Amino acid sequence: MLFDTHAHLNAADFTDDLEEVIERAGNVGVSDIVVVGFDRPTIERTMELVEKYDHIYGCIGWHPVDAVDCTEEDLQWIEQLCKHPKIVAYGEIGLDYHWDKSPKDVQQRLFRKQIRLAKKLRLPIAIHTRDAMEDTVTILKEEHAEEVGGIMHCFSGSVETARECMKMNFYISLGGPVTFKNAKRPKAVAKEVPLDRILIETDCPYLAPHPYRGKRNEPAYVKLVAEQIADIKGVPFKELAEATTKNAKLLFGIE
Repeated sequence: MLFDTHAHLNAADFTDDLEEVIERAGNVGVSDIVVVGFDRPTIERTMELVEKYDHIYGCIGWHPVDAVDCTEEDLQWIEQLCKHPKIVAYGEIGLDYHWDKSPKDVQQRLFRKQIRLAKKLRLPIAIHTRDAMEDTVTILKEEHAEEVGGIMHCFSGSVETARECMKMNFYISLGGPVTFKNAKRPKAVAKEVPLDRILIETDCPYLAPHPYRGKRNEPAYVKLVAEQIADIKGVPFKELAEATTKNAKLLFGIE
């Protein structure tokens, strides 16, 4: 049993062959998938998918890159949708300083608003951070995000930062980059983070693991991520798969 905790099956990349993609995931042992919606169109599609497939759950929020577009009406709409029993987390939210569409101060204000909303809803938070780790961690601390905890999605920080995040009740989620030959940081994190704090993900259609790097990613490839982490940690694949699935179900409140 494998749990892909962060997938974008709501992306246009999967329009033509979604059924086959879901079938391939099942064939390699993927039992559960969380689909992440981060703007109006992807959130709407997420709601459709959670209704259609028993083993697909949703995580919805407003992405930091598009913070400048987010209105109070959008947040009220998301709040209502989060009451659906299959919405298991709030996100992906955070800070992204790589792209300059939304000014830093706008991103930071929206990040704080959404942490408060997640706390009100009592949902764990999925964090997106790019070129902004220090500010992200600072805001999580200041907003007492540990009250709901969550996921450091596709974690790219240091071992030290991973420890800081774990102290705040966050799981460390690793994806395709842990399989890349020269990816020293994710491999170091995979080695150091204890089994009961690790999650696995694809972030598909992005960040496909080796040997599919540069191609479209899909949930079936989460098995390659799990195999790599098991190898790094020196534990049997079955143990890693069971632990990460147990962690995800505990975090998301899935029986």
